[in-house]
Amino acid sequence: MPVGEICSREVVIAERGLSVVEGARLMRTHHVGDLVVVEAQGGRTVPVGIVTDRDVVVEVVAAGVNPEALTVGDIMAAGVATVRESEGLYETLRYMRDKGVRRMPVVDREGALVGILTLDDLLGLLAEEMTELAKLVSHERQREAAART
Repeated sequence: MPVGEICSREVVIAERGLSVVEGARLMRTHHVGDLVVVEAQGGRTVPVGIVTDRDVVVEVVAAGVNPEALTVGDIMAAGVATVRESEGLYETLRYMRDKGVRRMPVVDREGALVGILTLDDLLGLLAEEMTELAKLVSHERQREAAART
């Protein structure tokens, strides 16, 4: 299954110059744990970094830095790992594991942002699949019992 079919197409984005405080407000308003930092390149919106709620806590709050003095560009994880929307789920999971990330922007063939895939999305999908497997086992038992009566 291509990740483009399961990723969230609603991505909360920010430009590098957005203050950390405004970035945190965006995350709170949209109930997300990350912002994809983007810039315009050739008419496309391209991911250039990512800022997570953990980045805000570790890099700003715990460090005692004035959040008004920083931008999301100052604390973003640069060189963000992305995955193409046509990439398979298994390959993407391995890539996320290798990179040690819980969130990965999804891009089209030209590198433009089209969505985001998160660990939460993957856990939800896995839970649905496990439920379907459990139903299959249950249905098989019922069918076998009915055939033997």
